[in-house]
Formats: sequence, structure tokens, C-alpha cells
Amino acid sequence: MSVVNVKFAGLGGTGVIKASDVMAELVFEQGYDVKKAEVHGMSQRGGSIASDVRFAKGEEVQSP
Repeated sequence: MSVVNVKFAGLGGTGVIKASDVMAELVFEQGYDVKKAEVHGMSQRGGSIASDVRFAKGEEVQSP
């Protein structure tokens, strides 16, 4: 299986970090190697926020 990349994006307070946390935990529990990174920026003031989740089964995943 090749590496899968998923990007979550939104505005502060929309649950972007929580959604990416849930996805990362789910794929980890299924035996995938998972890496996750976030960009908070001005999220506390309603600004943009992004979170990347990268995963693969059977191979090591490098940083997102």
C-alpha cells in the first residue's frame, strides 16, 4: 500500500485538530504507521488552521 495523505483545513474553533486526532488514532489502532502535524497560526482568533495526517500499512511513514 502506498502512503496516504489527508489534509484537514478550516477556521479556528471548527474542530480541525480534533478531527485529525480522531483519524490518526483510528488508523493507528488498525496497525498503520501514522504521522500528524498541525499549523495553528491565528486559530484562537478565528484564523486559518490546517492539520495533516499521513499513514501507510507495512512501511515506515516519513514526516508529513
